[in-house]
Order: sequence, then C-alpha cells, then structure tokens
Amino acid sequence: QVQLVESGGGLVQAGGSLRLSCAASGRTFSSYAMGWFRQAPGKEREFVAAIRWSGGETLVADSLKGRFTISRDNAKNTVYLQMNRLKPEDTAVYYCARSQVVAVPTTPFAYDSWGQGTQVTVSS
Repeated sequence: QVQLVESGGGLVQAGGSLRLSCAASGRTFSSYAMGWFRQAPGKEREFVAAIRWSGGETLVADSLKGRFTISRDNAKNTVYLQMNRLKPEDTAVYYCARSQVVAVPTTPFAYDSWGQGTQVTVSS
C-alpha cells in the first residue's frame, strides 16, 4: 500500500504564494505518476497538475498554467505544487494522489491512492 500525506496549506493573501508537499511512503516503486486535485465546497473535484515519476513529464490545467508548477524529488518520494499569484478562487482542499497508469492522467479515476488533503485559503 501507499500512504500520501499533504502539507503546506494555510491562509494566504491574494497575490501570495504557497508550496504544497506530498510525501509518499510504502510501496512507491509501483507508482508511475502523481497528481494534484482540488475541491471547493459544493464543487466538483478539479484536476490541477500531474507529473510522471521517472521522466518528470508534467501537465498543468490550462487555467492554472503560468501560476502553478508541479515538481518532484524521487529520492525523497515527494511531489510539490508551487502556487504563485494566488487568487480567492484558488481556495479549496488540495489532494495528492498516486496513479499506476504510465501516462500522466487528468481523470481522478486513474488514481488509486489519495492523501487526506490540505486546506488552502486565499483571502482578498
């Protein structure tokens, strides 16, 4: 099994930055891609970004390109989400997830392990 723990969330003013971390433990060698999703109250779960462990191929949601960046440190079994120029509409619970699909999937159905989430709140 794989355990995922997100951290780095908090309260930040609009225009500020946060870096989220997702530490993976357990049988991580079977992982091929990691993704970030977010969900605000009453809204659908939304794809944010994903990265492939081995080659580092990344994909960021079109609406977030230029502000959000995903990266990983294979040695630390950790993925990061750098969020810049945050907006109030970025407020959500951010989840880290693991996929065993070779591609860099954007659908949550391709992910089989999830973290508990970390709250990001952006004030105006």
